[in-house]
Amino acid sequence: MAERDRGDEVRPSADEAITELYAAHWTGLVRLAWLLLRDDLAAEEVVQDAFIAVHRRWDTLREHQAAAAYLRRAVVNGARSGLRHRGVEERYLTREQQGGPTAYARHTEASAEDRALQSETTTTMIGALGRLPQRQREVLTMRYYLDLSEAEIADALGISPGSVKAHAHRGLAALRDRMEATS
Repeated sequence: MAERDRGDEVRPSADEAITELYAAHWTGLVRLAWLLLRDDLAAEEVVQDAFIAVHRRWDTLREHQAAAAYLRRAVVNGARSGLRHRGVEERYLTREQQGGPTAYARHTEASAEDRALQSETTTTMIGALGRLPQRQREVLTMRYYLDLSEAEIADALGISPGSVKAHAHRGLAALRDRMEATS
């Protein structure tokens, strides 16, 4: 049920607001997370965690209209955290493989689902985008996939609009060079 704000403005309840935000932004946020993580399950988990965080903090948000921007920032931060965790896991598995078989009998071969997903996602552009530095990849993904403005991207990443322009310019130049090299 909606509640009245101090200025007699009617604010939706956390449940109502999250329902509306979910309907409007779930798909785009999962796509953003997937482009950053390239993992379906991890992307959905990151987005779900972002919605839970917004729901928990709904009453403490100063500007409820900025909830979508808060969600984007939470998704980007969650994706970064996921990438850091993945790096730790990969370094561990590499050490385990170099040291011979383990008592845990780790199975590191890709599953059929992973191979199918890889074959689908290895288009030239996605591959080239994936080789960009993290910040350039984030800026280009948010700009051209989510169609966000420079100001919205700057807010989501916690950087200045000038940095957004610089990262976009460098990222596009690198993509152009890589695409020309493959043709």
